[in-house]
Amino acid sequence: MACVSDESWVALPKMLSDRLSLPEDDRRDDDDDDDDDQPGFFRSESTAYRLEKVFPVYALGIPKPESDPVGLASVSGDPIWDAVREEAKLEAEKEPILSSFLYASILAHDCLEHALGFVLANRLQNPTLLATQLMDIFYDVMLHDRDIQRSVRLDVQAFKDRDPACLSYCSALLYLKGYHSLQVHRVAHSLWNQGRKVLALALQSRISEVFGVDIHPAAKIGEGILLDHGTGVVIGETAVVGNRVSLMHGVTLGGTGKGIGDRHPKVGDGALIGASVTVLGNIKIGRGAMIAAGSLVLKDVPPHRCYQRFFRKCSVKAVCGLQRETDLLYRPEVYNFINHVHSYAAYADAEAEHMTLLSKLYQKIEEVKRVNQEVEDSEA
Repeated sequence: MACVSDESWVALPKMLSDRLSLPEDDRRDDDDDDDDDQPGFFRSESTAYRLEKVFPVYALGIPKPESDPVGLASVSGDPIWDAVREEAKLEAEKEPILSSFLYASILAHDCLEHALGFVLANRLQNPTLLATQLMDIFYDVMLHDRDIQRSVRLDVQAFKDRDPACLSYCSALLYLKGYHSLQVHRVAHSLWNQGRKVLALALQSRISEVFGVDIHPAAKIGEGILLDHGTGVVIGETAVVGNRVSLMHGVTLGGTGKGIGDRHPKVGDGALIGASVTVLGNIKIGRGAMIAAGSLVLKDVPPHRCYQRFFRKCSVKAVCGLQRETDLLYRPEVYNFINHVHSYAAYADAEAEHMTLLSKLYQKIEEVKRVNQEVEDSEA
């Protein structure tokens, strides 16, 4: 992998202004003279197109154009990668103790895919799955998949734009586990589609162990995604997440446990799903919808609708009472008794105290259903 010399470092704003201000003839002459020192960005004839098209796509969240403006790994002149390197160089100057880490992670690489693969491999390695093996996997997939190359850049821009805690492109690439887990999933999804399902599941397992994010390799996830914090996010096998979606920590896109086949939620473009939201079943979250934190979603949410859980109209006492009753389900004797009831053979022999407890639980469930129906009727 190519190293970047000190002489080739140019501030990104100056580099952009110099490129755009040069006349056509001078630019052609400069290209000939600096062929060895500054390849790629200053030679590229489509730089003005990239600058005009790439940043509006990232910043405004509009759908991708038919012609892909994002530079490939084999082509220099990638504004995102240039910004990452510039930020890493500045950080190395401010924090010399991190200079070796920043050089190994970013400055020693010649493209964003190489740097990302290096970072991910070193975070996911274990004694039996070596970093060198993981780097080979990541490089092989990312360098041959234009969709992943574009998504990697759109995702890092989403973090920079929509996460107030994200200080820079460089910090997202190096430290944010939501970004890391998302990019490893993209590689695992590609492997899954290639039929390499065992390897894809191995990567899913490592994502879950290291980052606390569990995304099935078959799940389809769009571009420009923000996984803020990432901790506790669970996305099921048949789930589909559109473009420019923001998912906070603790979000579950799961099944009800009763269905087979296509059984997971479908999230429309531009949706925002708050912290600890649970969405269950093959239901649709409309385009631009907002789901309030802590909501339980069991039915379709229309586009551009703000959805809140029904508990907002329940008293605190009722909610706490429901929690206490529900906690009883975790007692082994209650759990075992309910299993017996399901088999119905031992129903007649159930102890009276278990019957009383089960009756209370069923009453509480009916109460919750009634309150939920009242809220739905009032919103209609």
